[in-house]
Amino acid sequence: MRARIRAGDREAFAELYETYARAVYNHALRMTGDWSTAEEVMSEVFLTAWRTRATVQPDGGPLGPWLFGIATNKAHNAQRAARRRAAFLARRPAPEQVEDFAEETAGRLDDARKLAAMQRALARLRRPEREVLALCVWSGLSYAEAAEALGIAVGTVRSRLSRARERLRGLLDEPAPVKTAEPRSRRGEVKSEAAFAAWPIQEEAR
Repeated sequence: MRARIRAGDREAFAELYETYARAVYNHALRMTGDWSTAEEVMSEVFLTAWRTRATVQPDGGPLGPWLFGIATNKAHNAQRAARRRAAFLARRPAPEQVEDFAEETAGRLDDARKLAAMQRALARLRRPEREVLALCVWSGLSYAEAAEALGIAVGTVRSRLSRARERLRGLLDEPAPVKTAEPRSRRGEVKSEAAFAAWPIQEEAR
């Protein structure tokens, strides 16, 4: 596969896309917290991968770490661009309020709530810790693959992931913020803003 990608084999690249597109999208979604941004990141990842295919090493394992490394950088670029847009819009007069008549399904709203909770929890971690957590826990990369994706040593991945897990366990112990305007939570709902983000950590410990 590496030789075919380096040679510009379009069928091989299509196979690479089919294999990793969903995983790359999910990683981008967790890093950015926005569906449309994640789609843009995924597109940019494979466009960049095609343009830089000659940089793929001829020897090695699966190409997932290479793609995840590109995705991590693209996601951070997208977040920086979003912050710049937000700062620009904050300086402009507020637009007129327009009533929204669209009906969102309960499942979609619940997914958005969980994703927002995960983003708030991840935002309280340092960037290097967020990266290894997203790659190793949610995207399922091994320590070696995450190290390859980020261009760091395996031992560094281990130490960063350990700190990230410890921090998230601390977030789980914190009480959820009180919001009087929201209805009571139903049975089975996430009670802490960090619970969704740390759920894989809890499952691993069982």
